[in-house]
Amino acid sequence: MDYPTSPKQQLRKTIRQRKKQHSPEQRQAWSDEIERRLLHHPRIMAAQVVMLYYALPDEVDTRHLADALLAAGKTVVLPKCIDDAHMEPRLYTGPTDLAEGIYNLLEPVGPTFADIGRIEVVVVPGMSFDDEGHRLGRGRGYYDRFLEQVPEAYTIGVCYHFQRVAHVPTDPHDRAMDEVVSNRA
Repeated sequence: MDYPTSPKQQLRKTIRQRKKQHSPEQRQAWSDEIERRLLHHPRIMAAQVVMLYYALPDEVDTRHLADALLAAGKTVVLPKCIDDAHMEPRLYTGPTDLAEGIYNLLEPVGPTFADIGRIEVVVVPGMSFDDEGHRLGRGRGYYDRFLEQVPEAYTIGVCYHFQRVAHVPTDPHDRAMDEVVSNRA
């Protein structure tokens, strides 16, 4: 029996199918290009505190960016899922500072970064983005809830070019990104 799917569920399915059309090596090459763009992004260069994420295998990889920003003297924070609805920023001090979290993700084990008002830039993964910066996540709402807490932070969505679409379905609680960066302009 087929169950009806929402527009968001259908778009997630489409993007998962598109991801399978590209090899891990190709996605890594595109990730490297995106990381270079972010490393030289004026907002990130000017920021003292940047929140990144440690990627799932099918997401844009930001591991090298995290280490490069740390080496440049910036404070880097990564999200840690603390339950099935909330995440909190944790201080990142290097790759040995990670452990497997509740969704089998590598997450920081460092102290909670309590002064979230100091976070100037948040780099956000997504399943899909449109030209207005609307984001489709994985459906749990972690980033939507977190971004409400840091309304002054500049948000940069990151994705591969094939994840960009003409329109992302949105709900009232969805926050659009200030900018989206992919491997193609």
